[in-house]
Amino acid sequence: MTTFDSSVHPATVLLGAQAGQQSIPVCDHYSGVEARMRKSLQLQQEMREELGHCVFDVTLDCEDGAPVGLEREHATLVAQLAREAAHGARVAARVHTVDHPAFANDIATIAGEAWDKLCHIMLPKVETVEDVEVAVRALDAAGARDLPLHALIESPAAVHRAFDIASHPRIQSLSFGLMDFVSAHGGAIPSAGMTSAGQFEHPLVVRAKLEIASACHAHGKVPSHCVVTEFSNTDAMQAAARKASRELGYTRMWSIHPAQIRPILAALAPDDAEIIRAARIISDAIAAEWAPISEDGVLHDRASYRYFWQVLERAHQTGRTLPDAAKAWFVTNSGTTAT
Repeated sequence: MTTFDSSVHPATVLLGAQAGQQSIPVCDHYSGVEARMRKSLQLQQEMREELGHCVFDVTLDCEDGAPVGLEREHATLVAQLAREAAHGARVAARVHTVDHPAFANDIATIAGEAWDKLCHIMLPKVETVEDVEVAVRALDAAGARDLPLHALIESPAAVHRAFDIASHPRIQSLSFGLMDFVSAHGGAIPSAGMTSAGQFEHPLVVRAKLEIASACHAHGKVPSHCVVTEFSNTDAMQAAARKASRELGYTRMWSIHPAQIRPILAALAPDDAEIIRAARIISDAIAAEWAPISEDGVLHDRASYRYFWQVLERAHQTGRTLPDAAKAWFVTNSGTTAT
């Protein structure tokens, strides 16, 4: 398979859409216990070999994963696992909050020792842009000046400031922290608001989700949906993923159990008919040198081309089989499948 001429590649021609500024896997898998962290990295590599590219991030967790009193040792372990990860792996770390005593050591150890193997750092309980700046200064001091930051939005005040937080140039993604958000309301939101179905029914929770997704899309960042804690209920998890994606605008989702990864990929993937249609429209656009075209009496131009290109990118990100005409658009100059 040959590569596609970069001068007419859809990703080059159709640049300029805010939603296309960030391209990262649609699933973010969390683990904090050593055995599970190692298994997660192994599974990532196995699926990468199966599908030809990385379809989920592995985030090694210090905030909830580090035993109390052993935070330094856990940070050292996370740095070691990141350094030892296979070439091409996507490994991140969730550190402690910026006001936690362990935060400075987390950044100095993990980013300082493994910055070149990390895809991002996740900051929990971000309340203000100033929290992001604290992390940026710490990363810069550790030598990780280009490492992106992801921020967890977990309180009503943070939701209020989501647009400001999303605007920071080092922020790549915002995630919604459902359980902490519900808890922050002092019992005003019932526990049902934390369930896979109830989180889409309580108005305050739905409003928070929409604010975060809107903030991300306004600034070309990636909105990442929260976990579904009923990890043994695949149907409930997939229903939540589809609703978050199709109704609330989320393009990424957390996994807390390996069994959730493939269902998340399937739920966030375009359907086969849409993939085939998108490949046909982009092929016709290329043949027309990106001039407007007609599809069954419907006009398409660069505005809709961007949408259909994003459909193909999402299909690739979720491991779906692409039509032959589209496969070459996702192969790098080295002959490997683009991530």
